[in-house]
Amino acid sequence: MLRIAVAQFNATVGDLTGNVERILQCAAEAKAGGAHVLLTPELALCGYPPEDLLLRPDFYRACARALDDLAARAEGIALIVGHPEEHQGHCYNAATVIENGQKKAVYRKIRLPNYEVFDEKRYFESGTDACVVTLNGVRCGINICADVWEAGAAELAHEAGAEILLVLNASPCHLGKTRERVRVLADRIAATGIPAIYCNLVGGQDELVFDGDSFALDARQNLRMRLPKFVEALGFVDFVAGEISSDSLADELSQEAEAYGALVLGVRDYIGKSGFKGALIGLSGGIDSALTLCVAVDALGADKVHAVMMPSPYTAQMSLDDSREMIRLLGVKYDEIAIAPAMATYATMLDPLFAGLPADTTEENIQARIRGNILMALSNKTGKLVLTTGNKSEMAVGYCTLYGDMAGGFAVIKDVYKTLVYRLSHYRNTLAPAIPENIIIRPPSAELKPDQTDQDSLPPYEILDAIVQAYMEEDRSPREIIAAGLPEADVRRVVRLLRIAEYKRRQSPVGIRITSRGFGKDWRYPITNRYVDEY
Repeated sequence: MLRIAVAQFNATVGDLTGNVERILQCAAEAKAGGAHVLLTPELALCGYPPEDLLLRPDFYRACARALDDLAARAEGIALIVGHPEEHQGHCYNAATVIENGQKKAVYRKIRLPNYEVFDEKRYFESGTDACVVTLNGVRCGINICADVWEAGAAELAHEAGAEILLVLNASPCHLGKTRERVRVLADRIAATGIPAIYCNLVGGQDELVFDGDSFALDARQNLRMRLPKFVEALGFVDFVAGEISSDSLADELSQEAEAYGALVLGVRDYIGKSGFKGALIGLSGGIDSALTLCVAVDALGADKVHAVMMPSPYTAQMSLDDSREMIRLLGVKYDEIAIAPAMATYATMLDPLFAGLPADTTEENIQARIRGNILMALSNKTGKLVLTTGNKSEMAVGYCTLYGDMAGGFAVIKDVYKTLVYRLSHYRNTLAPAIPENIIIRPPSAELKPDQTDQDSLPPYEILDAIVQAYMEEDRSPREIIAAGLPEADVRRVVRLLRIAEYKRRQSPVGIRITSRGFGKDWRYPITNRYVDEY
């Protein structure tokens, strides 16, 4: 019998000392639970993704020293540890098996992903050989993440005699990712006939969120173990005579719970790991800033969040009343700073230059930029990070102001469509009252001029979001989108807006990715671009 402990833990990129200590803590807990081996996530030693740290020779030397330290201190249990490796002048994404203080075997990742948010061919070379190591009498094959997403590496391990497949992963989440992971691992099991354990990283790293969600499938592709999402966990799987069993089987999450959990973890780790003292949020009385405030409070605690309402002459009394009620419900620090005096000063300064010109979006944008200046000033004074409140729908079509509502350090709902914003707001209120009903049901408005609503400038969000998803996430042409039944005039308008807003998106803060394609690492369109879409 082999008892495998699955360490779903939150590694911090570059914190080699901290990650070693965390692995040793997991090892001690696993040993106490009777485990013979501890399985860690991909690149657990250094955190994932280390990006261009992997171009530094000194980084590999530091990782090698940390691995030696880990091996010397691990007692009474075998470890399978993910780490970067420099070997004979070549760099690999590797996993080392440590037993009795010795490095028993090394596996080097064969399949290197170079799509979506992954760029591993920039840093690593592919391994070529299977790694099968005997632990407590059981022949264990090792794979790393992308190795199981296509045929080859798992089959190689099976041909080398593996009785069970142990897979180290750093697989970032997006909505629906669980089903994809189970499907691809089931494909490998169908090809090899052996059970497999999938150990995944948990935690936020810049725009990526790793959801954990580690699991195990038996040789018949049945789910035998699942760890919870978005939290650290240690699970145990027993392997006896070709069969696996486990007492860990976490419930699945709804799509809303999954998205909200990713946002909370992303904010907590971005602010916590980066060393900021808390969060600053500009409240508007609208649903986007309301949802962002909820996420921040749930991530950090009310005592670390400061909300600021900055009314203009166009701000409705309802917006002020709803924001005050939300503050009462959540208990965060709150201030109101009227921007009318600043607006008047700007108008006086610019009147000679604007003489004879009609008022337009220029004056609207000045309001947003005044608010951005106030928030950034407070950030400088307090050490708290400004969280921006723009959603994916707005980011797609440029319905946002550079150096205004885009000013800040982290874009919490940057990858959340407006239609999902509403669903998440309803979901958050099922946990505890937080967002007043008025905020959810009133027509969305930037309140930068009298009686303004978003639909003065944009199609209904149901249509807008469908067009953006088809064009941006699915790479469908305008012709195909129109053929699918979406209004041609709206398609033409949205695609045009999406393309001309690229210069804004390049200057936007990094934000949490929860869809299969966000406006970040996996969206790399040229700003200067004369390509004509297919209509």
